[in-house]
Formats: sequence, C-alpha cells, structure tokens
Amino acid sequence: MSRLVDAFRAAVAPISRTRWFRRFATTVLPRIERFVSRITGGRLQLTAVVVPSLVLHTIGARSGEPRDAPLMYTPDGSGRAIVAGTNWAGAKHPAWTANLLAHPDAEITVRGRRMAVHATLIPDAERDATWAIMEAQWPDYREYERDSGRTARLFRLQPVRR
Repeated sequence: MSRLVDAFRAAVAPISRTRWFRRFATTVLPRIERFVSRITGGRLQLTAVVVPSLVLHTIGARSGEPRDAPLMYTPDGSGRAIVAGTNWAGAKHPAWTANLLAHPDAEITVRGRRMAVHATLIPDAERDATWAIMEAQWPDYREYERDSGRTARLFRLQPVRR
C-alpha cells in the first residue's frame, strides 16, 4: 500500500504546483474539506486520502475568535506534527500562522480525535532538515516556499495534556 501511496503522491505533487491547481485549491478545496468534515463529524478529510491531514483550531490573532484550518502535516517521528505555512505559494503568510504566533496553545483534530498542542516556530538552523522530512512525504513541497518569494513559517505541534 505504501508504494501505491508514494507513487500517487509523486504523480499528483507536480500537478498541485500548477497555477490552475493553486487557484482551484485555494477556493474550492477548503469548502469541500469543511463539507466532508461536517458530514463525517470530523473523522474524515478529503486530503487525508493523499497525505496526513489535520484541522488546526486556533484563536484569531486580531479577532480573538475561534478559527479552523484544514492542513497537511508531516509526522516528525517523535509524536509531533510539522505544518508549513506555504499558503499555496501565495505572497502572504496564511492567517493561521499569525494565530499560532500570537496564541501558540491550540488544538488539532486528527481522524476525529481532538487534542491540545503547543506550537513552536522551527528555528532557521533546523529549516533545511525539516523541509527534507516534509519532502520525503510530499515531493518538492518546498517549491511552494520558493515560488512565493517569502520564507514560509514552519511549526512543530507538540501534544500537551490540559
């Protein structure tokens, strides 16, 4: 099964970096993800068929209101999740990254299970190694950062007990 998933990712990854897909993905995929999550009670995400996915539950940096963001994540091998603020190679950082900078204590839902996490920004010295881990899961994932013209914010989400 792993070979099939890896082959599928290798085929889909280049398509996901096209301008057409980026436009489609930023407008249509979030709506589809919310719909699928709603009808399955958060137990299924469409993107989870291709890559590990979670829903990040944060507090708005400016609004103070609850915010949810469906995201791809990469397990780091130590029980933590790595998420990248690539914003589909957009020129601006995604809002959820500002939310985590302002309020690093957040929650995630993975396969219907909600848990508390503490987010830490990955330091510059660890960025290349972190990107290598993420690109082992999603080929050429760092191309989103390169295409955006900015340094994407990378976060490590550490589960915590509350």
